[in-house]
This record gives sequence, C-alpha cells and structure tokens, in this order.
Amino acid sequence: MFSRSELDAAHAVIQRHLTPSAQIAWPLLSRRCGAEVVVKHENHLPTGAFKVRGGLVLADALPPATPGLISATRGNHGQSLAFAGSRVGVPVTIVVPRGNSPEKNAAMMAHGATLIEHGADFEEAREDAFRRAAQQALTFVPSFAPALVRGVATYALELFTAHPDLDTVYVPIGLGSGVCGTILVRDLLGLSTAVVGVQSAGADCYARSFAAGALVAGNKAETKADGIAVRQPDPEALRIILRGAERIVTVPDEAIAAAIQAYWTDTHNLVEGAGAAPLAALRQEADRMRGRKVGLIASGGNIDLALFRDWVG
Repeated sequence: MFSRSELDAAHAVIQRHLTPSAQIAWPLLSRRCGAEVVVKHENHLPTGAFKVRGGLVLADALPPATPGLISATRGNHGQSLAFAGSRVGVPVTIVVPRGNSPEKNAAMMAHGATLIEHGADFEEAREDAFRRAAQQALTFVPSFAPALVRGVATYALELFTAHPDLDTVYVPIGLGSGVCGTILVRDLLGLSTAVVGVQSAGADCYARSFAAGALVAGNKAETKADGIAVRQPDPEALRIILRGAERIVTVPDEAIAAAIQAYWTDTHNLVEGAGAAPLAALRQEADRMRGRKVGLIASGGNIDLALFRDWVG
C-alpha cells in the first residue's frame, strides 16, 4: 500500500502538525499483566485519537480548490477530518447516526465540521454520506483509504523505532486502518513482531472473517465501544489482515470496562473503549504472554463522562 519513502514523507507531514505521542512502559500495568507492557498513547494527540494522523496526510494531498469533504463516523474519524480540513481551508461535513455521543458531536463541530444526524447505526450514516457526496459534488472520505492508512501508520513507525524488540503488539480493529498500518510498517522494517487484532465480542466481523479466511457478511455491532462498533469488514483491510495478522482476539464489553478502569488506576489515563480493548485482550491472554515484551495501542481517549461512569463507576 505504501513504500518506506512514502511512509517517511507521511511522517514528515505529521511532524509539521503534531508532537509524537508518548510510548510509556508502565510498571503497574506490567505487574498487572505479567509482561513488560509499552503503551502507545494516541489518546494524547490533539483530537484525542490516532485518526488525526490519517486526516492530516489526506488533507495534505488534496487537489487545489477541493470544494469539500464528507464522511460518516461515530466520532474519531470525523474529528480527524475536521481538524485537518481546518488546517488547509477545506469545509468538512460529517454524518453521524442518531443518538451518537453528544460529546463527540460537540468536538467535531468545535473543529469546524458541519454535522448531520442520519440513520440508526454507522452503516446507515455512511450510506447517507455517500449519497450526499454525489448530490453535492463533495469528496467522500471512507474510514479506510490509502492516504488514511499511510497517515495512521506513522504511529507504528514511532513505536517500532523506539521499541524494535516488541514480541507482540495488540491493536484495536474498527474498519482496520490502524491494524493494517501496523502490519505494513512491521513488514517494511523487517521486524518479527506479532500483530494481534482486537475486537469486541459483540462486533466481531473481522474475527469471523479471519477465522473463515474470507469476508463473512451479515454481522452485528452490539458494543459500547463505539470506535470498534463495525459490522462489515473492508475487503482491502481484510486482505492485509489475513496476510499479516497473527490472530484476532475478541473480548466482552465487561473486560473492556475493566481495562478502562485499569488504565485509570495504573496510569491515570482516560482511555475509550476501543483504546482499552488491547489491554483487555492482553489480560485475557496473560498466561500466553507472560514474561514477554508487549505493545498496546491506546488508540483514543474520547469517552463520554456518562459512559465512563456507567462502565467503571
């Protein structure tokens, strides 16, 4: 999907706008998990999530006089595009499902997005965004696209450069840009690190497809972790995952809630459900990973206060 020179060019774009996110080995987390744990803190970025990297790289490559961007999201992708669009002067419209997080909606609008509510879930919102793109001559930006993958892959470049000796890295899977970027960077750098994808047991479309070796349709997305509440795999993302992932682990929402609480207790970091899922997976596989050096992608920290209280109160 990209070469090393293209990855380095993407990282140069990121460095013009962002400070590299921290990667910290937390002793209490390591003690809790029985492994040496290094956390990549994408929750520290300006939009509170890793996706801003993809938005910035995509926006940097837009043709002159682009009339506007449109996409669908539950939050982090929309904040990314709004943040990046404001940097290059391109209007951004975001479609969210009805009942979406009020705090994430407010954050997207604060970054300059025009917000539209449509549909019962992400898939229906995405279909509406695609229709509006055609009607209004806007550029539709899917959650998984080459420029976005190249941008978010820069977090893996930072992590692997600092810790090339990681045995395993656990990565949450929404539509797949993060896990695919991690796989592709691992391969470009010639490392042997195992990449493990993580999904909620209530939204396990990639896990089912990975087990089958082919895309499995007709899935559900029943999880409070809205960043990974996806019910249909992206075919290109699945191809990369099938080729490069070690396995996909599913975790129940109860384990994700416990991981959110563990992050708060052990590191005083607020991590959203999708970002906490890798820690939940590591704890689930504690016996298997004992004594190893493990990376966790804390992909974001955008969790509503009410949901945080509901999950860990």
